[in-house]
Amino acid sequence: MSKALSKAKGFKKSKSGTYLSMATTAFGAIGVTKQIKKARAEHDTLRLIDATVSAVAIVTGLAILCRELKRLGDDDVLLG
Repeated sequence: MSKALSKAKGFKKSKSGTYLSMATTAFGAIGVTKQIKKARAEHDTLRLIDATVSAVAIVTGLAILCRELKRLGDDDVLLG
């Protein structure tokens, strides 16, 4: 494996990689919000349920990423 490839794989487990994942996950909330508004306006129950499930998935994903960020912080000697 090349040095650049191993460095890229390590980025996923870094703090900056975790922050980037959190930002992209939170950015998905914009689309879900639009989907919920559209479903309410059209009185489409099935789309509203789909959007709600997507919103729950986003919240769960952010919670997992926050937990991972906390674990990365616990490993840091300088943070105590």
